Parts: sequence; structure tokens; C-alpha cells
Amino acid sequence: MIRDRNIVCVASSWFDHPTSKHHVMRRLAADNHVLWVNFHGSRRPALSRSDTGLILRRLRRIWAGPQSVQPRLDVLSPLVIPLPELRPARRLNAWLLARRVRAALRQLPSRPVQIWLFTPDVPELLAHLPAERIVYYCVDDFAAFSGFNTALMEQLEARTLAAADVVITTSAQLYEERRTRHPAVHLVPHGVDFKHFAAAPTWPRERLPTDVRHLPHPVFGYMGLISDYVDLDLVAAAARARPAWTFVLLGDVRCRADAVAGLPNVHLLGGRPYEALPAYCAAFDVGLIPFRMNRLVRAVNPIKLREYLAAGLPVVSAPMGEVVRYAPAVQTAADPPEFLAACERALELAGNGLPAERQALVRDEGWDRRVAELADLVMGTRGAPAEPAAAPALATAAR
Repeated sequence: MIRDRNIVCVASSWFDHPTSKHHVMRRLAADNHVLWVNFHGSRRPALSRSDTGLILRRLRRIWAGPQSVQPRLDVLSPLVIPLPELRPARRLNAWLLARRVRAALRQLPSRPVQIWLFTPDVPELLAHLPAERIVYYCVDDFAAFSGFNTALMEQLEARTLAAADVVITTSAQLYEERRTRHPAVHLVPHGVDFKHFAAAPTWPRERLPTDVRHLPHPVFGYMGLISDYVDLDLVAAAARARPAWTFVLLGDVRCRADAVAGLPNVHLLGGRPYEALPAYCAAFDVGLIPFRMNRLVRAVNPIKLREYLAAGLPVVSAPMGEVVRYAPAVQTAADPPEFLAACERALELAGNGLPAERQALVRDEGWDRRVAELADLVMGTRGAPAEPAAAPALATAAR
């Protein structure tokens, strides 16, 4: 295990919807002190209402100073210049980040320091902060995100890989693309907050959220950020083809949603607290992952897949490599006719009950177990790369 360390976590905003980095750092904070550094310098802002709102929120957090969000977990929001293409700006950002981190570390007991990078584009920072371990935790093909400079991101990631002691990847594709470029690349898939979501199948109807309690069934639900990798055209086509079906999309909208605007059976409800998600899952008949199969998505291992399954839901998803191994609990589709057929099959699974069998697929994939695996890898040496994890046994769900 990792104990009695000061862990510097460089990641996107702590205040975003919980992802793997939140789950990992919450657990590491039980035995260490975590300094979470909100980093927002990966892309140049656009002249848009959404980016203007993001900038204002970030400036307020910078002004507010460090925040303690749980015992032994503090969030720092340093000022950075979001001009990643300019080398002087990146160097200044590294100096500003390091200055804030060193000041925060001086307030803590003197202990070994680890740096965990959930973003690949701050290699300049590493020269300013000596560390016992540098961990690059790769959860996405960052160079494929909209608004990012692809060539620059690939160059910066190469430098981050060269500086890292341990590289963690969360999908087989990320693993395969990086294992020849570093001697200690490991595949550790995402975990799931199983107990949290497992309450969904027995959730009392009278306690369902009021905005979904009376919607007509079947209800196909999506939860997560609604960005340009979500195929809203696919959802719209299905909603028009099946007007008796209800589609619920939970999450902040970060892209144009014209495709579904005005459709009476599509409900864009906005973001909801993590604590409320099991109640929404209880109102769903099927969980959706309607992503566009582009470079970014092909490398994704969606956390929501395991959350849906922990909630006992059948799933309809884009055909990503990390989801097909859970068939038939997960049905895949790449175009509107396949999507409708997959939804019909998922409804049959939902009608057959058996939520416990779908839950069994991810019962042993909890975050506590994943963090224990990570700790063993991080505290080890730069040994031989790990082989990808075997696919889960699905014999029970195949009935």
C-alpha cells in the first residue's frame, strides 16, 4: 500500500463530475495527504458562452485559495495561462504550479512526495518538483479531444512518458499504444462504486426523483457529460422512430444539442449530484452509452458502463473494445438501425429481470480493489509491463 506520502495530483477540476481520479484520490487520502491541483491549460479557450462561464468559475476558485474538501485532501486552483502552443506560457505555468505546490507542501509533514499526472501535457512541471515516484495515469487519448492541438499533445505526452516511473492505462487500446514506449506500462481498468449503485434495483418508487418519476416507460437513460463525442443524432433518430420510448440525458451540455431540441420524448435534465445517480438509475430500464466511434472513443473505457451494470441495468453502447466483453448484458450498435435493434434486445433483458446477474459482472471490480492494485504497481520497481487483464467471466449473464 501507499502510506505516509504527500501526493500531488495534477488533473482537471476537482469540482467536475466524479471520474476515476476522484475515486482514486479519495481512497489514497485515507493514508496520505493529497494536494489536488486543478489544471486548465490544455487548450486555448474559445469565444463562446460556455468557455466564458468556465473561465469565470475558475477565476473565482483561484481567488478563493486552497480548499479542504475532505480530511487530508486539499484542492489548489493556481492561475495558469491557457495558451498551450506557446512554450513561454507552458514554462510560466510550470513555474506558477510548482510555486503553489511547494508552498502547500511546506504546510504538511515532511514526507516522500509522489506526483500523479492525469494529464499528459505538463512535463515542464516535473523539473521543478523532485519526487519519489512520478505516475502518469492515462485514461484517454488526450490528443484526440476537440480543441486540443493534436501534434503538440502527442509531443508533450512523449516527454511525460519519458519522465514517468510508472504508467497506468485504463483500456487495452491505451495500453497497446504505450507499452512499447515505456518499460513499466500497466493496464488497470476502471473500478466502480458498487455499493452506491447497487441500491438501484430496490429503490422505492415513491422516492424516485420527481423529474423522472412519472415519465412513460420504457426509459433509456444516459448519465455523463454531454459533449461532441455523444451521438445526439443517433438518439434523435431513435426518439423519432419510437415515439413511445423515453430518453433521459443527465449531464452538463458542452456541445450543440439542436438534434434533440424539441423532441417531446427526449429530456435533457442537466447535471445531477453523484449522490442522486442511483435513484435515477432506478427510473431507467436501459443504460445508454451512445458515443461516436472516433479516435477518442475507441480508446475509452467508460466508467458509466460499470455503474449501469452495478445498478442492474442492461446497456446499449457504441461498440468499444472495453464493452463488448460484457455481452449480452451489453448490446452494441454503430448506426440507427443497429441502435434500435440493440435497444429492443436490451428491453427483453430488462423484462426478464435478473439485475443481480448483471450486478455480478462488476461486483469484484470495486475501487478499493483497483486502488490496492495501483498501489502495488506504484510502489514496485520499473519492472516488466503487465499483461492486459483477462475478460470477465460472463457465463451467468449469458442465460
